[in-house]
Amino acid sequence: MAVAGTGRAESPYRVEALAKGLRILALFSDRKPAMRLTEIAALSGLPMPTAFRLVATLASEGFLERLPDGVVRPGAAVLTLGFAALHGLDLVQTSAVILRELARETQQTVNLGVLSDDEVLYLVRLYGNALVTANVTVGSRLPAVVTSMGKVLLAALADDELGRHVDESSFKGTWGPNAVASLKALRKQLACVRTDGYAVQDEELARGLRSIAAPVRQANGDVVAALNIAVAAAEFSVARLVKTMRGPLLRACAQVSLRLGAPG
Repeated sequence: MAVAGTGRAESPYRVEALAKGLRILALFSDRKPAMRLTEIAALSGLPMPTAFRLVATLASEGFLERLPDGVVRPGAAVLTLGFAALHGLDLVQTSAVILRELARETQQTVNLGVLSDDEVLYLVRLYGNALVTANVTVGSRLPAVVTSMGKVLLAALADDELGRHVDESSFKGTWGPNAVASLKALRKQLACVRTDGYAVQDEELARGLRSIAAPVRQANGDVVAALNIAVAAAEFSVARLVKTMRGPLLRACAQVSLRLGAPG
């Protein structure tokens, strides 16, 4: 059976509420950047009570935003997903060979991520021969403030941008024993990242894990992603991590950046 208006066969695994919510998001465009609830209900063909509940749910998750005058428009979550998807596809395709070689050379876990609000969105995760015990997969999101990639990405932001991405709620949760606990302490770390050109995570994300990360730049020189090498803390002190992994990491970042058009 085809789904009305799509011409596609309906899947037996279809979740109707999700489909209706996605149809609402698809209504917005350059010509219709914002709408009132009555217009959303009319265009989607949904009863007003259903449209109201779906809009309220999407707004609570950040995918829609209600303005004071009652108009509804796409929220930050939709914009972030679009940015991450578009840039992520290019990044993954561009960097694939380089990241595989880095994992082979170091025999450690290699990750590529981008910033999404106050989190790092993992686009690539490749395993070397060493086992790093962390429940992280492609698509995972982790707090930027306790990850090496996150600190690299946050260090690239102007001060006002940093304030829009990170607030006190960004430091909540139970993480590693050395996790940073305040914006003031984070700013000191970020200053070091800018000076050094790389960031280290020393059992901040989780006990027993360390990593080193560096930036990936696009054609205009802006940081568009971060690349890291993750290791077991039992095998690598911070000093050994920096001494043995910084060189291969920086070379890989430079190679990916060149492929993205960044100046050499």
